Amino acid sequence: MYKPKTWQKISFGFALLSYLAALACAAAMLFIGHRNGSNDPAAAAFAASIVFFIGAGVVLQVFARTNLPNLRIER
Repeated sequence: MYKPKTWQKISFGFALLSYLAALACAAAMLFIGHRNGSNDPAAAAFAASIVFFIGAGVVLQVFARTNLPNLRIER
């Protein structure tokens, strides 16, 4: 059975934080978009942040869940 390394566990934690940040940005975008209209630059900035945080979360989650071999040279 494969046991993830410490940095992979940390990567998965940051992936979860990235997904939570995307949810927070979505809530802020909906609030600002509803209050000021969809043409507000802040709503567009939050939409771009959602794309960034989801993309970062996916990459970090793939790093965390990949079975990586031991690449050290044994003597």
